[in-house]
Amino acid sequence: MAHSVYILMLFFIQILRTTGANTKVPAMIVFGDSSVDTGNNNFIPTIARCNFEPYGRDFPGGIPTGRFCNGRLSTDFLSESFGLKPTIPAYLDPAYSIADFATGVCFASSATGFDNATAGVLQVIPLWKELEFYKEYQRKLRAYLGVGKANKVIGEALYTVSLGTNDFIENYYAIPGGRQSQFTKLYNLGARKISVTGIAPMGCLPVERTTDFMNNDYGCNEEHNNVALEFNGKMMSLLSKLNKELPGFRIVFADGYNILLDLIKKPSKFGFEVADMGCCGSGTFETGFLCTDLFTCTDANKFVFWDSVHPSEKANKIIANYLLTRYLKVFL
Repeated sequence: MAHSVYILMLFFIQILRTTGANTKVPAMIVFGDSSVDTGNNNFIPTIARCNFEPYGRDFPGGIPTGRFCNGRLSTDFLSESFGLKPTIPAYLDPAYSIADFATGVCFASSATGFDNATAGVLQVIPLWKELEFYKEYQRKLRAYLGVGKANKVIGEALYTVSLGTNDFIENYYAIPGGRQSQFTKLYNLGARKISVTGIAPMGCLPVERTTDFMNNDYGCNEEHNNVALEFNGKMMSLLSKLNKELPGFRIVFADGYNILLDLIKKPSKFGFEVADMGCCGSGTFETGFLCTDLFTCTDANKFVFWDSVHPSEKANKIIANYLLTRYLKVFL
């Protein structure tokens, strides 16, 4: 039965893809952390990067792009599903120009968070700076497309915001009560369609299992999962408030918590074999520069996680399909 439901979901996604060119989403604009960073950290002085093998080994051409994955991210799959590019370029990558960014651009920075102090831990791009880059992008877009057409793209684009986990892992955690100003700034800059992804079940990340093995025998840290649920609940309340207060604003909480937890708890249902460790290295603590070819698995499709923190490409695709059918089809 579960297999049949999954096949039907994939069929629905294919229908969405074939009609993507007629959707009301002319571009995807991405803010966030390593869950959606497509390579911006390659171009800043930080150790929070992954532009080296074995990262990217299943990406087209086998290129380590700076994505914390063996292949594409969930936002890449979403872009493709909306009839846009199959990969979203990083804003700081000099290989791309405004012509490439006109239908999608990523401002995300791995290891950042809602709290500026989080970005300071590994000297990455804080959220306020991501928004400054976005303002610069708007100026370039208007020069490239003309004011009228550019404003139309800005108003009809889908904005994706995915961050929050690092506020806990690196900097304890911050309840998002003071995050309203960030979304209001986006609204004032012309954004009208925003998808916000909350915190994943971080207590089940392989690195969290390893860190807390004395207390949970390598099981999930439910205390940390409860923190994620609390954070997500407060974020949902905040977004509901914004939807009521800001005219013409549609902001959706695209909750990825349950789908990732489902992958972790019932891996075989989705064709996975391993859910408690990553493919890279020993799979228990490695991420970033600690992730090397040594001990890395041969088939990442068997693993829910690529490294000790980030999902594999196969998991990202399933998560993207779920978010699209469950939450984001309202933007079609």
